[in-house]
Amino acid sequence: MIEFSKYIEINNNKRFGKPVIKGTRITVYDVLSWLSNGMTRKEILQDYPELTLEQINACLSFAARKEQGQLYAP
Repeated sequence: MIEFSKYIEINNNKRFGKPVIKGTRITVYDVLSWLSNGMTRKEILQDYPELTLEQINACLSFAARKEQGQLYAP
């Protein structure tokens, strides 16, 4: 599983403390929502060139860890 802490941060001053991709205001939820609505990774990268494939995969890893009950510790 990807070490998502390299790519995701929680900052109370950014997006109300939601987990975001470092260096952006794009939340993990945004990425998961795009994927669940049928966007491919390639389409996301085309629409948001500031993102990388590793960051998208880190969002999936974050969600999997959260589902397992493991909390994110910055």
